[in-house]
Amino acid sequence: MKYKYELSIVIVSWNTRDLLERCLQSVYKFNLDLKFEIFVIDNQSADESLLMLETKFINHPEQYPNLHIIANNFNAGFARANNQGIRQTRGRHILLLNPDTEILRSGDLKKCVEYLDNYSEVGVLGCQLLNADKTLQSSVRSFPSFVASALVLLKVHNIFPRLEPIKKYYALDFDYKKEQVVDQVMGAFFMISRSALDKVGEMDEKYWIWFEEVDYCQQCLKKGLKTIYWPEIAILHLQGQSFKQVLSLSSQKRMNKSMRRYFRKFQPTLSYLFLLPLMPMSLFLSWLVQILEKNNFKIKAKKKLA
Repeated sequence: MKYKYELSIVIVSWNTRDLLERCLQSVYKFNLDLKFEIFVIDNQSADESLLMLETKFINHPEQYPNLHIIANNFNAGFARANNQGIRQTRGRHILLLNPDTEILRSGDLKKCVEYLDNYSEVGVLGCQLLNADKTLQSSVRSFPSFVASALVLLKVHNIFPRLEPIKKYYALDFDYKKEQVVDQVMGAFFMISRSALDKVGEMDEKYWIWFEEVDYCQQCLKKGLKTIYWPEIAILHLQGQSFKQVLSLSSQKRMNKSMRRYFRKFQPTLSYLFLLPLMPMSLFLSWLVQILEKNNFKIKAKKKLA
């Protein structure tokens, strides 16, 4: 089958206007050698993101061609919004790209397309992610086990990060200089081959946020496809900018719901059942952290006023 574009890029945005602008500019600046299209799905942003897109991009099609905007009148979440874009793609491969990322070098996306063209057994391709100061960012994890997930729910990983189950889950000893087959890569840069999309399908929309990329990597593995971390490519990722706007307790509720979905699909029933009682405790701990953080902020504010 012939595709109109070499690559289709799908970006889901929620109140990330300035970051989104920089992301789009970087894509167009560094990929003149690539035939691509972009779908931006806006999840009811309240920061004039749509106005920025119209005035700075849509009104200048000669400079920013093949850019499509899908404006939701509600927050559809990550998986569902990505699927809105994926269904309309006409590219040979699909890149799910966070709005808080920036392409740094010319030709990098072209290289990724060629990589997927050359290795048909690869379903998902991830790259090296860099922090704002260009230091390396952790972006690879193992599939979550029951023990590791239980420890994360109870916030033990914040106190004892080197415990073996936690170390394994967060891949703390991972060599980010080496190309490797991995369990999962972070969804900030998540390139899906068209063959994976044909075999696995779209993202599971029962995940509103979190675990949808883990799920997709699991589905690829079940279909005999690999997830690859490829350090030849590096992009900037200002991690978690959208969800810094969500309170920790609210975030924990979302994460718990996604974790339940993941464990019901991929883990033994007993693991799922044993995990359930820990989730109320995780909510209590998140609430406690939230209260402590607020009080600490008030104390600091009073000291400044004094």
